Amino acid sequence: MTLHPPQQPMTGHEATVLGRDDEIERILRCVAREPGTPQTLLLLGGEGTGRTTVLRHVRKRAAADGVLVLSAQGWAEDPGHAHACLRQLLTPQVRGELTALPAAQQRALTALPGADDGDRAELHAAVTALLDRLAAARPVLVCVDDADQCDRAFLEALLTAARLLPGRPLTVLLAARHEADLPGSPPGSETLRLGPLGDAPAAALLDRQPTAPTGRRRLEILAEAEGNPLALVELSRGVPGPTGATRHPLTEHVFGVRLDALPARTRRALLYAAAAGPGETVGAVMAALGTGDLAVWAPAEAAALVALVEDRLDFRHPLARSAAYLRRPAKERQQAHRDLAKIAVLPEARARHLAATTVGPNAFVAALLGDSAWRRGDAVAATTALEQAARLSPQQPVRARRLAEALTAAHMVGDPGWVRELHGRLLQESADPEHVCAAAGALASVLSQESAQREAFEVLADAAEHFPVIDRTHALALAGLAAAIADQSGLPEHTAALSTLLDRARRAHGSGRWHPAAAGPLVRLDTPHTRRALEALVTAVARPESATGSHSGLGRPEGAPHTALPTGSYASPGGSDAAQTTGPDTPPDAPDTSPATPDAPAARVVLAVVARHADEADVDLGQSRTADDRLRSARAFGLRGWSVLPLVDTLLAIGRFPEAETVIQDALAEAEVLRLPRLQADLEAQALTVQALRGTLTEAPRLTPAVWRAVCLDENRATHARLLRARGLAALALGDVEGSWRQLRELFTADGTPLHPHLSARSIAELAVAAQRTGRSAEVLPILERVRAEQGERPSTRMTLLLHHAAAMVGPDDEADEHFQLALVNHAAGRWPWERGQVRFDYAIRLRRRRRTLEARRQLTTVLETAERLGAGALAAAARIELRASGAAPDPKSPGPLEELTAQQRQIVQFAASGLSNREIGERLFLSPRTVGSHLYNVYPKLGISSRHQLRDLVQDR
Repeated sequence: MTLHPPQQPMTGHEATVLGRDDEIERILRCVAREPGTPQTLLLLGGEGTGRTTVLRHVRKRAAADGVLVLSAQGWAEDPGHAHACLRQLLTPQVRGELTALPAAQQRALTALPGADDGDRAELHAAVTALLDRLAAARPVLVCVDDADQCDRAFLEALLTAARLLPGRPLTVLLAARHEADLPGSPPGSETLRLGPLGDAPAAALLDRQPTAPTGRRRLEILAEAEGNPLALVELSRGVPGPTGATRHPLTEHVFGVRLDALPARTRRALLYAAAAGPGETVGAVMAALGTGDLAVWAPAEAAALVALVEDRLDFRHPLARSAAYLRRPAKERQQAHRDLAKIAVLPEARARHLAATTVGPNAFVAALLGDSAWRRGDAVAATTALEQAARLSPQQPVRARRLAEALTAAHMVGDPGWVRELHGRLLQESADPEHVCAAAGALASVLSQESAQREAFEVLADAAEHFPVIDRTHALALAGLAAAIADQSGLPEHTAALSTLLDRARRAHGSGRWHPAAAGPLVRLDTPHTRRALEALVTAVARPESATGSHSGLGRPEGAPHTALPTGSYASPGGSDAAQTTGPDTPPDAPDTSPATPDAPAARVVLAVVARHADEADVDLGQSRTADDRLRSARAFGLRGWSVLPLVDTLLAIGRFPEAETVIQDALAEAEVLRLPRLQADLEAQALTVQALRGTLTEAPRLTPAVWRAVCLDENRATHARLLRARGLAALALGDVEGSWRQLRELFTADGTPLHPHLSARSIAELAVAAQRTGRSAEVLPILERVRAEQGERPSTRMTLLLHHAAAMVGPDDEADEHFQLALVNHAAGRWPWERGQVRFDYAIRLRRRRRTLEARRQLTTVLETAERLGAGALAAAARIELRASGAAPDPKSPGPLEELTAQQRQIVQFAASGLSNREIGERLFLSPRTVGSHLYNVYPKLGISSRHQLRDLVQDR
């Protein structure tokens, strides 16, 4: 029996199928008979991968475009199977064309074919003639689902027709589970393989289900389904069975039949394999079984339920694993876990199996779970273990403590449903101030990432009454979280309240019975260095003008050189983060940190945010990258959400566009899986910024409406500022200077008040450029003066650069040259190569218009070199235009764009141009799909294109 998941709802042919855009687009290009596309396609995918869904969508799209669609579906149980598929193609519309064919061909199409070669040849000729006649009038698409269950003579006739009619607008699309079950394909045919869905589309499909789960169960289903659409649908429909275990009707009906046909010893072996979980070795499972005979697996292999590869056993379908486990009685499942616990080597594995055998409270097993929860360094596994430990803890104080630890770990995961569930349980269990504050911190964090900044800040403000009696590190951590929320909201009332919260946290003198460090290695904040950083973070947000200077150097390794901040006005050529660089426009690299630097990712996040407010890019990147890597590997997006946006902001500011794009795409998928709309909105805005700066925009930006409707911009002014800047830069990249001005102008209110105290000021130069180009320089001058005053007497090197740039653009004309030169004279500004490149570019325009051509060319040459190195396609294109305008001749020896790529990049481009998906390219080159996508994003600006579809024409032209 073939399994087909319920179809995804569609509202017309414009609807999309989740996670299958590349495959559908490739098929439709073949249907349109675009040059270089094959006439025959094989769509292969295992059980429940969505082949039927893809075919249905393709048929709807093709029919809407005027294509004649002929459909058939194989069925092994059909008693008239030998001719059933062919009869499905002969619709009333097609039968009307049969009269134009010779009588012998009509008989071949309407009568059961014989077994001799003569009948088969006649059938091939008849099908070819019919499709030739149909394709003469309009394009034809023949779709055959479950082709491996169709009559072989019918399939051979279809493939023969495709081979003999290469010039006709005819496309044959065969969908099957295995290529081996189909006849040989004609030369030039192509195979598309449907693998598992990516994380984001899998989560979206699960959330579409009528009984979609939330919290921990939702994450469990996503992990258990392994991206299989049918498994996602079926597991979400699970119903409680008589023993309390979750039952899945379709699983039992389909896979249960196969399992029941196996010998008893094989069914028992499969139970142990399913209980062991993914990744366990065959040797370990067989040790628990008490046998060394590999023949026990042979019947399951023959039934295509499992595959043995070296010492690993894999279930071929997630539902097969579920059925192998759930169809056995509870007593047998308990025994399997007991036997697996006896042979377990890892403490966390032993604790997990013992927990599965335990029904009531058990202090010993609870202690094992708690002690081993963080051994894998995985936040999801740790939260699950700690929650189980709390459930099995017989004593209330211990149970409450473990619930607090589980809640803190769940907040690291970032799933709002899981956090709310544990939050409610903890407050019912305990009124201890430490636990109340832990609950407040976890809830406030997810509320902020969902977009509710006012509610999040209020939760922390209410908890602050407990600060004097809790651990000081815990109190400072909550004050730091309040500062991060205030920074995100940008609301003056939040900023004003921070000083009070910090004062209360400093007075904390509790016994330290519990604090975040107890919840695992990711959030250790209990070092003097980190406590100073937390205080600096609160102060930097509460008094932005104090960020530069007062806290610079906090994130540097102990003993590292640091340049003190100079005094004087913003016009001073020096700056707060002055340091020599390796070149005039060289971005900083992350320095290695010494052991004196706190190692916990949470501590690094705090140090990075402080450094970002002080515009110390090297420290910011050094801490942010390390924290981001560890949090990503630990599946701790709840914490990562606080670090990834500042990291991307800094990467964009220094021109690390390819790296920024990779980080954005990875984080965006996690935000979509966890349903965190505010983070999605921020990341979408940052992605638009990257596209604008790299010159890959071809049309007005389209942001996901559902995400933006879920975000209140009034209480998320950091998000609003990122959106306005992104849209302003996008409009400028598309040549809409007026539109750019309108968007950037909203970064400041009518009286010049910054929309966001930190982000708005960093866009002052871009606003000044838009004002100068639209003749509104006078309107920006008061805003510039206000930003200058708010930066204090010691602005950072970066702000010094931006303020000089802005003043050169909108200030008095006779002072412009001086401001340009002051902006460029400080070599420390090389830490911000993209922003410095913009200064050079605008200075070159001024020089050229004053007929100082040679000076302009020198500036433009540096700009072009910097832009090409950074992948800033928009700036590079503008620099080339200005160079031509200045009379510079193009380089005749300049190599073609493909020759500038690495060998691996050229391979990826060639495969992508041929229509392969990222997953298929990765399989051929042994790369992950994400790495392939990152390479493609990096080469687009170098090739002068903006989309995947342009690759084919580019490659064919060469």
